[in-house]
Amino acid sequence: MICWINPFTGLAGDMLLGALLDAGAPLGQVRASIAGTGLTGWELDSVRVRSHGLTATSARVRVTDHATERRAAELIELAAAARPEPVAALAVAALTAIARAEGRLHGADPAGVHLHELGGHDALVDIVGVAAALHALGITEVVCAPLPLATGRVSSAHGVLPCPAPATMELLAGAAVAGTDLPGETVTPTGAALLRAAGARFGPLPPMTAVATGYGVGTRTLTDRPNVVAVTVGHPLASSDADPKAEDVVTLETNLDDVTGETLAHTMARALAEGALDAWTTPAVMKKGRPAQVLHVLARPADTERLRNLVLAETGTLGVRQTRQTRVAAPRRIRSVELDGLPIRVKQGPFGVKAEHDDVAAAAAHLGLPLRTVADRARRLAEAEDNAVRRGEGDPR
Repeated sequence: MICWINPFTGLAGDMLLGALLDAGAPLGQVRASIAGTGLTGWELDSVRVRSHGLTATSARVRVTDHATERRAAELIELAAAARPEPVAALAVAALTAIARAEGRLHGADPAGVHLHELGGHDALVDIVGVAAALHALGITEVVCAPLPLATGRVSSAHGVLPCPAPATMELLAGAAVAGTDLPGETVTPTGAALLRAAGARFGPLPPMTAVATGYGVGTRTLTDRPNVVAVTVGHPLASSDADPKAEDVVTLETNLDDVTGETLAHTMARALAEGALDAWTTPAVMKKGRPAQVLHVLARPADTERLRNLVLAETGTLGVRQTRQTRVAAPRRIRSVELDGLPIRVKQGPFGVKAEHDDVAAAAAHLGLPLRTVADRARRLAEAEDNAVRRGEGDPR
C-alpha cells in the first residue's frame, strides 16, 4: 500500500496520526503498540472535529506526566519495546534521527543529548502511534508533496529561534520544501523525523488505486483555511508483466577491512531506514591477503549524496565508488491476508507470492508455530484469494 501525504498547511506528528486514524488505522491497534513501550500516564483518543467546514480527526493525547525534558536514550529504549517489531524499528529510527540532529546542532553526543520540547510523553505517543498506524494500514511506501515552510520565530528552551526551527531544517536535508504565506512553525521536528524514518520520497500523487483519504487536524486555528494534513492510501497500479518498470539507480560501494560486523549491520540498517533501495555486503580479499567486506548500497539518484555521506560517516572509509545503472523492477503489489485473526502482508509479483518476514515472525511467535509453517499458510491464503477472484467470487484485500 502507498500513503501519499498532502501537507496542506504543514506537518506535525499529531496531525499525521490523526490523518492515518481518519483513513482507517484502527485506534485499538495503535493504542496496543504504544502500551507495549511500557509508557504509563497517557491516554490517546480520536475525536472528529470541524475546521473551516471540513471534518477531520484530532489525535488527542492526555498525559499525567507533564515533564518535557528527557534524554533521547530513554525515549529510544521505550520505543524499542513497541510491538510488532516493524513499529519499534520505525519509531526508534525517528527518535534516533532527532537525537542526531540535536547532537549536531548543540555539539553533543547523540546518545546523551537531552530533548527539551520533544522529550515529553506526547512526543513518544505521536511517534509510536504513527509507526503503528502505518503498519496497521499495510503501508510499504510513503510519498509526500513538498512541505510548506514559513518564516518567523519560535520559542524554545534555548530562547527564541528562527522558523523553520534549526532541528527541523537539519532533519529535512534532502526533502522537497516550498515557502508559504502562513506564519510560525508549519513543520515540526517530529513530523520531519517521521518522514525520514519512513523513507519518504517527495513528489506528486503517485499512480494508485485510491482506497481511503483521511484528514488530521492540528492544534492551531487558522483564519482562512482548515489546519489539516491529508493522507491518501491506495494500491499501486499494476503494470503489465511484459512492461516492467525501468528506473535509473546508483550503486555505492566501498571496501572495508577495519570495521566490525556490528558496524556493517548498523550501517546497512540505517541506509535502508533512510531511503536506500537495498543494502548488502560481499566478502573480498584485499592487498596483502587481508579479509574484507564490500559494502553495497543501492540508491535513487536523488538520494545518492545523502546516503554516500551516511556511509562515509558510519564506516570511516576514505572513499566510496558510485556507478549509475538501470534497474528493471517487475510489477508487484502488497496486500494483507488474515491468518487466525492476525494480519500478514504478502508481496505479489508476476511469478509468485511471498509473505513479509516481519509479519510472519510476529504471527509465528503469537501462534507458537514454526516460521515456515506460517509463511506457507499465508502464501496459500493469498493464492486461494487470487483463485477466487479469477472465478469471480471475490476481490483481493
